[in-house]
Amino acid sequence: MKTWIIYSIGFLAQILFSSRILLQWIISEKHRKVLTPNLFWEISLAASVLLFIYGYLREDFPIMLGQVITYYIYIRNIQLENEWKKFPGWLRIFLYLFPSIILVYGYNNNIMDRENLFNKEHISTLLMILGVVSQVLFTLRFIYQWIYSEKRKESILPLGFWLMSLAGSSLIFIYAIYRKDPVLFLAHLSGLIVYSRNIYILKRYGV
Repeated sequence: MKTWIIYSIGFLAQILFSSRILLQWIISEKHRKVLTPNLFWEISLAASVLLFIYGYLREDFPIMLGQVITYYIYIRNIQLENEWKKFPGWLRIFLYLFPSIILVYGYNNNIMDRENLFNKEHISTLLMILGVVSQVLFTLRFIYQWIYSEKRKESILPLGFWLMSLAGSSLIFIYAIYRKDPVLFLAHLSGLIVYSRNIYILKRYGV
């Protein structure tokens, strides 16, 4: 597949991710407290599908690892907001199976090779470790948010979520520089600003 098509998919995914954060930021600034609209999770899920495809086409394991975990947490938050059943039945089934479909198709058609996925000449071991660690940390924020929300039976983005977002995003930003990945670079450059602002709002107003 042509490089420009692959990057277009990646940029579209990051535009969606950025739009959800921008939406959340605007609403939070307006009410002087950190709020999460239902649309935040629906946009997140759509962007996750695209970014998973991007990582797949780039054969970038750290990107795929991060998405395959948070993907189902997005679905769970949509369920907590009582929006999941509003999706058509066929779409819910497809979304549940999507990551597995891509992985099974890729391996069975020799599109993806496990050895090449983990051992690329242009990605050093240290860079691969940095990418995996940064994605795991960035992913753990949603696991933390998920547990936090399950206890309260509502979708909430607490302070810990934003602190982990800032830390994980900083590492991914460094990874993007060394990986020379414009998609990750631009996405996390803007993300660092929003994460910092949400931490400020929570610290100042305590909500």
